[in-house]
Parts: sequence; structure tokens; C-alpha cells
Amino acid sequence: MMSRPYYPVRVALVLWALSGLVAGGTALAATKAPPQQQAPSQQFVDGIAAVVNKQVITLRQLTVKAEQIRRQMALQNVPVPDEATLRRQVLQQMINDELQRQEAQRIGLRVTDEQLDRAVQSIAGRNHLTADQLRNEIQRGGLSWEAYREELRQQIRDDMLRQRLVADHINISDSDIDAFLSTGGATDQVVPPPQPPAPEPPPPPPAPTGPELLEIAQILIEVPERASSAEVEAKRREAEAILNKLRKGADFAGAAAASSDGPQALDGGSMGVRPLADWPDLFAQAVRNLGPGQISGILQSGRGFHILKVLRRGYAQAPSAARRPPPARAPAAAPPPQPAQRQQPVSGPVMVTQTHARHILIKTTKVTSDDKARTLLEQLRTRIEHGESFAELAKRYSEDATAPQGGDLGWLSPGDTVPAFEEAMDALGDGQVSQPVKSPFGWHLIQVEERRSKNMENEVRRMQARRELMQRRIGPAYEEWLDQLRAQAYIDNRLVDDTPAER
Repeated sequence: MMSRPYYPVRVALVLWALSGLVAGGTALAATKAPPQQQAPSQQFVDGIAAVVNKQVITLRQLTVKAEQIRRQMALQNVPVPDEATLRRQVLQQMINDELQRQEAQRIGLRVTDEQLDRAVQSIAGRNHLTADQLRNEIQRGGLSWEAYREELRQQIRDDMLRQRLVADHINISDSDIDAFLSTGGATDQVVPPPQPPAPEPPPPPPAPTGPELLEIAQILIEVPERASSAEVEAKRREAEAILNKLRKGADFAGAAAASSDGPQALDGGSMGVRPLADWPDLFAQAVRNLGPGQISGILQSGRGFHILKVLRRGYAQAPSAARRPPPARAPAAAPPPQPAQRQQPVSGPVMVTQTHARHILIKTTKVTSDDKARTLLEQLRTRIEHGESFAELAKRYSEDATAPQGGDLGWLSPGDTVPAFEEAMDALGDGQVSQPVKSPFGWHLIQVEERRSKNMENEVRRMQARRELMQRRIGPAYEEWLDQLRAQAYIDNRLVDDTPAER
């Protein structure tokens, strides 16, 4: 059963540094590299790197992708592992990407050109560029525009997949939101703990108004399911050898890139910022007394052996109107695209125009094509123009859960519906009926009943709190889901000679 024709999509847009790095995505032969970096592809011209279910990842694709990651790590000052290790880690990432692509295909999820174009416009706008200027900057960085769009398409698709199969199963209760707001609606901005006063000190940092936050990185040495005692012990010794190197001064990010089996390996192992209470109990206990830069001992979980490093530690700090922002930097000649700024908690009336609307939904299936769905809605629209009731036709024909209520969606606020639906609805006057509109859910006729202006301050604060809590919880849930996906798949990794294919 389907509810309203919308779902909250947090589009994780690809951040492309103009000097030539790309974050995530499938390997694309269209990516250009300098001639001196082409040598590996001459060694691996043909052949199979891995088989994921029935899909082949070729050695050529692996070589191209490894070169992208090499450039990215160099730009981020992460030590690049040796060639064999880099290719092994990149192949693991590509296998995960392929599993997600196959899962998206299985459930019929795809990113349309229209959605992709909107994402490009959004990235360009956030960076004060036109779409053409963004394209020029991307190409100057050494990546073809077609390759960039495909990278972006995959990022959007994977985010939609996580939303549908992971985030929708995370329960955030009203009591969770109440508890979050009771801390002042703190964001993940980490500020240092207050320091004891000194003679004639500078102005002290703001007092904490929220929970303690930690940014943690991990090195994971994964233990296969049903591993023998000897295999478990071998993995433990491997973790101990890594820990010994770290204690002698080895770079943690480099060790993670070279040795970790975690999905964040090529990002230096960083798992992001979360409140201490939101980390797994095993992790929270291990880092409770560690300061920034300190490393834990070896922890054992159901996944294997972990080594943790505290990257940052501080307190959540709600923004204050009295706090002066940091001095602005002089703009660079060619600033890289930046992520959207985190929304600041609201403080004051938020007047929003709401729309009371109805709709008729016709879903597309193997039996009902796009043409059939659109034609049916055009016929229904003609009948409405000749005096038939929209609500009565919705009861008879709509395939949405709102059909018994005559397609009544109630009062909708901006952002409640998917963009295509909202754009068509916003273009209508009171009482008007739209032309057939396509969304990810199917085809719609939309009728606007009336509009009103409402103070949504409380609703917006709760929505922001829910979004913040979701971001904190989706990471661990996503990793668990990906583990399940791998366990159910046939994976033949040809770069790991002594590892049997997974099933």
C-alpha cells in the first residue's frame, strides 16, 4: 500500500575537486589520465578482475578506477598503498558498487535524465556557477563531462537505494526527537571542551549545549563467517601486527587504506562524527578515555577485529546569534564545488504556503505502460472538464492508498512531495487540474483545492531534528545492509587467489 506520493531523498551529490578527484562511482573508460600514468593499463589490457553474480568487472575497469582513487588520495594527503594493495581495496569498493547497482535494477530504481539535470543545476548553483561553467571546470580537471554525469547518476541512485531499503526501516520516535530538541537541537559542529581560565585569557569558547561528539576512524580486519579457530587466530595476529606498526608511528589513514576491510578504507577509515551515545557500545567503551589522535587496542566483534582512532572530540554546539562567524577567506580563482551547508536550527516564525491537493495515481507495470497510464489520465481529465467529480474518479481509478478519500492528500508543505509532483502542483491555481505528471511512483492527475499560509516553526524544528538523527543512524544501518547483500551474492574475486567465491 502506498501513502503520499513523496519520499525524503537526501541527494548525496558528488563533490568534484577541480584538480581532478572523483568520489565514488563506477570505473569509466572515458576518464582521462596523463600519459605517464597509463602504464598499469598496458599490463592489464584484458581479463576478469571479479564476477559479481553474473556481472563481470574487468581488469581494464579496475585499472581506470584505481588511477582515479590514487589521484584522490594524493590530493587528500592520504598515503597511497602499493599497487597490489590499492587494486585489491579498489576492487572491493567496485564490488560493493556493483551489488548496489544490481539491487537498484532488481527493484526498478533508476535515475532519470531530468533528475540528473536538476542535480547538476543544484551543484552549480551552490558553487555560484552556471551549468556550463561547472562543465568547463570539470573538464579542466581531467574528467570528461559524460564520466562526471555517470558518477553523479550513481551517487544519486545509491542514495535513493539507501533511502528506500535502509533509511525507511530506521525508526525515529517522537521521544527521540523530543530528547534531541531538549539538548538545544545541537548540530554536529565540534567545539573544544571549555578550558580552565588563565591570566587575562581570550574570550572562552561557548559552553557546550549538546552531547559529546566524536569523529572516529577504524581499521577492520574482517573474519569470514564460519571461520575456523586457526583462521580467527590468523586474523587476530594480522590486527596485532597493524597495531604494532601504528604504535611505532605508522600513519593510520595509510594503514586503513592498505589493510582495512571496512567500506571507509580508502577514506582513511573515517566513519564520520556522531554523539558518543550513538556509537556502538563496543566502540563507545573503547574510546571513552581516548583523546584526539589516540588509538584503541584491538576490539573483537561479530565482523572481525577493529582498531579505532579518535580523530576529533568535543561538544555539540548550537549556533548562536551572538557568535561572530570566522573571517571570510579570499575567494579562489576556481573554487571547487562545495557541499550544501548544514541547516541552522530555526529560531522564530517560519511562514509557509501550504497546498490542499488531491491526486489520481496510475502505476506503471509490465501490463500498464507509460503510454497507457498517461492516456487513461488524459481521458479522466477530459471527463473532469465535462463536469465529473475529481474525488469520485479518484475513488474508482486511483491506485494510491488515498483513493478511498477521493485522492485527498491533505495539506502539503514545500518539500513534502517529489520535485516533479510539486512543480506541477505549484503551477496550478485553486480548482485547476494538471496534465498527466510522471513521478517515480507512476503517473498523476493533480487538483489543487486551496492554499493557506501557516507558521511552521515547530514542525520545521522537528523535521530538522529528525533529519539530523537519521544522518547519525543511517551509516551503521547501511553497513549492516551491505554486509547482508554481500552474504547473499555470488562473488568471485580473482585478485584474491586463496579466497573461495562467496555465496
